[in-house]
Amino acid sequence: MKKFLRLNGEKYRLFYLIPIGLFAFGLLLLGGVYFISFLLGPPQLTDDQNTIYYSIDGDVIGEERGAENRYWVDLEEMSPHLIEATLAIEDRHFYNHNGFDLQRIAGAAISDLKHFSLEEGASTLTQQYARNLFLSHEKTWARKLKEAFYTVRLEMYYSKDELLEGYLNTIYYGHSAYGAEAASRHFFDKSASELTLAESSMLAAIPKGPSYYSPFHHLENAENRQQRILELMLENDQITEQEHFLAVREDLAFTEPEQREYVSAAPYFQDAALSEAAGILELDAEKVRSGGYHIHTTLDTQLQKQLETKTESVIQSESDIQIGAMAMHPGTGGIRALIGGRDYKSSPFNRAVNAERMPGSAFKPFLYYAALNNGYTPTTMLMSKPTAFRLEDGEVYQPSNYNGYYANEQITLAQALALSDNVYAVKTNLYLGPEKLANTAQTFGIDSKLNAVPSLALGTSSVTVEELVTGYGMLANGGYDIESHTVSKIVDRDGITVFERKQEEEEPVLDPQSAFVLTQLMTGMFDRSLDGYMSVTGSSIADELSRKYAGKSGTTNTDSWMIGYSPSLVTGIWTGYDNNKQITRTAEEAYAKDIWASFMEDAHENAATQKFDVPPGVVGVRIDPDSGKRATPYCETSRMMYFEKGTEPEEHCTVHMPDDQKDSDHDRKQQNEDDQGLFERVFDLLF
Repeated sequence: MKKFLRLNGEKYRLFYLIPIGLFAFGLLLLGGVYFISFLLGPPQLTDDQNTIYYSIDGDVIGEERGAENRYWVDLEEMSPHLIEATLAIEDRHFYNHNGFDLQRIAGAAISDLKHFSLEEGASTLTQQYARNLFLSHEKTWARKLKEAFYTVRLEMYYSKDELLEGYLNTIYYGHSAYGAEAASRHFFDKSASELTLAESSMLAAIPKGPSYYSPFHHLENAENRQQRILELMLENDQITEQEHFLAVREDLAFTEPEQREYVSAAPYFQDAALSEAAGILELDAEKVRSGGYHIHTTLDTQLQKQLETKTESVIQSESDIQIGAMAMHPGTGGIRALIGGRDYKSSPFNRAVNAERMPGSAFKPFLYYAALNNGYTPTTMLMSKPTAFRLEDGEVYQPSNYNGYYANEQITLAQALALSDNVYAVKTNLYLGPEKLANTAQTFGIDSKLNAVPSLALGTSSVTVEELVTGYGMLANGGYDIESHTVSKIVDRDGITVFERKQEEEEPVLDPQSAFVLTQLMTGMFDRSLDGYMSVTGSSIADELSRKYAGKSGTTNTDSWMIGYSPSLVTGIWTGYDNNKQITRTAEEAYAKDIWASFMEDAHENAATQKFDVPPGVVGVRIDPDSGKRATPYCETSRMMYFEKGTEPEEHCTVHMPDDQKDSDHDRKQQNEDDQGLFERVFDLLF
């Protein structure tokens, strides 16, 4: 019995000692926090280290928190309604606590323990201010401990009014507006001192989630939270029933899009850089905005200005057509210029990066790269005539050429690419197998979903401008993989480089010989020696070009493309309507080519002429475009074509001979029939 009582007594002592020990530890920890905070002294109330973007030349191109987006005003210069609305929703006991709302903390702690997480928030306004000034927003115990130190220091050395003033001048309201004054001007085009109760409660609703509660993006969410704030103010006797009644029903007059302030230098590019930097740093965009980073980008301000100028001069002001345009350095993948639309203020959607559209014939280079790796040469002959293909599932597929034009005879791959012959392309895709084309396009960096069907050869699966420009860039650099990017280096607020892009030496992912041969074939769209049953597709801009470029255009009912490159720059232009309206005006059909040609000429104006490097194992032969044989002095035209060594034609053209002019048409037809190649025989058998 005595032993039983002794054991029970020890249990009871432990029962009392454990909580007493925990309480003592808590007091000791709290005392330590206050003592260390006292030794550290007062922290700065403002964070002046703005996130800044730099061009490739080191010039500042934008600030996320520049003077135009942040205005410091005294507490007395703010509407009392805004102050009361903010306190009502964020921290109603702000003037009565020492930085921590113990009742809210206890409730949040119980919730966190139940769910084994740190998701429940109980932050006071002072804690939020400390976090915004000095810390990240990650939910970890280490961050919360640091936050406690800063909160104590702020409360220890500054008055409540100073803290409230600092908070209201630095909190982020979205749309690059930091602080109540900037937000008031942005949303209502008035000073913070002039805000009504309804306007104040709307602004107070935003900081909880600047994107989610933005009245410009999600009006219903913003209005619901605004009404909740007004209800709290009524419950707290901060406003009367009549004031509540009128505020709930007030029709808010938001600023029109043209009144709002936006970054003027390459805004679409800056958005892309912000998104990329957030991914690199593994932070959300709002944390990068206020993180004090120095983001060094790949933007060439001169090229950007030239691209914008050419766009404005070519596209008629009364047209509603949109544009997505990108210029890239093919050696690195660095984006030098970018346009995501006609007007950033009215539509910040980036059509060069985010819009997926059907590329039409601009997709064909990927097909012909696969063909060159599977037995084709620039002189491979196939018949160009109306053709109905009976597919494996029994369906019949009949592609058509532009305006219904056909050669009605065999043409070479060189001419098929220059004239953009659709029948030749579909025959080739069926011979290779649509899956091969889809896989090849992925090798070129096309990540969008591709449907491996016969029509894929004609660009019927949607892709982005960025994907096409990147793919063409791999041809321009001789077959090396590149990653399109806008950010080259990131330096944090302490001057420490936290990211720097390295250019590593790698083996080419494309066959260098095939890449070079295809590049030379793609110069054919500007070469009138390849004219056949119609003019080459680049004939309308060929006279504007002062040097050799490789390229390919693409056209659908709703899209117009021009992608092309030199050894030092690859540029892609897309034009079309956001609602997929059909392009019917002749002038609009030419916009993409005209902008591309004008921009490329300006971009290369003072640059030395460069040639595409010829890889080992490639030979050049002058070819007669009609026969696909080696040209003779009797051929009216000839073109230098390149072949992987051993695949070049050995026979000379016999179509163009002296004294045979009268019979030349008959001879040519007979020769084409006699010289019918392997690929045409296969298709004759299958189709």
